[in-house]
Amino acid sequence: MVLAAGLGTRLRPLTDHCAKSLVPVGDRPMLAHVLDRLLTAGASRIVVNAHHRLHEMADFLRSRPRVRLSEERELLGTAGGVARAAELLGQGDVLVWNADVLADVDLQALLQSHAQQTDEPREATLVVQRRGRGEGNVGTDEKERIVRIRQERVADEAFGGDFLGIHVLGAALRARLPLRGCLVGDVYIPILRKGAALRAFVHSGSFFDVGSLDRYLEANLDWLEARGAVHWAGAGTHVEPGVTLSYALVGEGAQVRGSGSLARCVVWPGATATAPLRDAVVAQSGIVLLSR
Repeated sequence: MVLAAGLGTRLRPLTDHCAKSLVPVGDRPMLAHVLDRLLTAGASRIVVNAHHRLHEMADFLRSRPRVRLSEERELLGTAGGVARAAELLGQGDVLVWNADVLADVDLQALLQSHAQQTDEPREATLVVQRRGRGEGNVGTDEKERIVRIRQERVADEAFGGDFLGIHVLGAALRARLPLRGCLVGDVYIPILRKGAALRAFVHSGSFFDVGSLDRYLEANLDWLEARGAVHWAGAGTHVEPGVTLSYALVGEGAQVRGSGSLARCVVWPGATATAPLRDAVVAQSGIVLLSR
């Protein structure tokens, strides 16, 4: 299940005009990157929940017949969102992925790690990027058991880490989810206190939480760098001869006018940017300058 119902407040003003999970990253919307990774890994059933700018999400998913939409007319929280989608998801364990997270996680290895745990019931396995002891929002012991979430610690900690917003929920835990509430605050922390088996799957590859404007720009530049390119332009773009693109992405049908450098910028499809410009996101609604 892909959690995409949030309001995207940290990405405003971009999300005043576009659903958070549909902001472009590279050559396609952020949600498309997540769905493509899940489909490539062999997912046979995918559910996406939506609330903010619901009609845009519905329109986007119509072209993806293997993906179902779970509509939330009011926000239910991450736990409530999964609970509401129970019928669409079917029975068994479920992989949950925050729509604003881009990461090259080995999903087959994650699912295998969860399935091979000896704890009964296998409550959940959280994807974690390691940090120093006491750092980050989770802590684990030497055997990758989660012993701390936020400031709630139940045993000695060997490693700190960041929970990436990608996790496997066991079937037994799914059956106990509240109809409203947060998976971390209202589910994981309370069951951790009671001795539940929460495990970490350590991820050491790339990871972007595209929840802020700065991280949104960095995710786009990472997409560009991964292709060994210093700029990218979609179909139907027009860049005036006096403009130099330097680590810039120009979406389909966009225009770049003026002269000089367009550096570290993302120009959305159909938008117009004017050089010189640096460290900015240019949407059809206007320019958002990022502080540096």
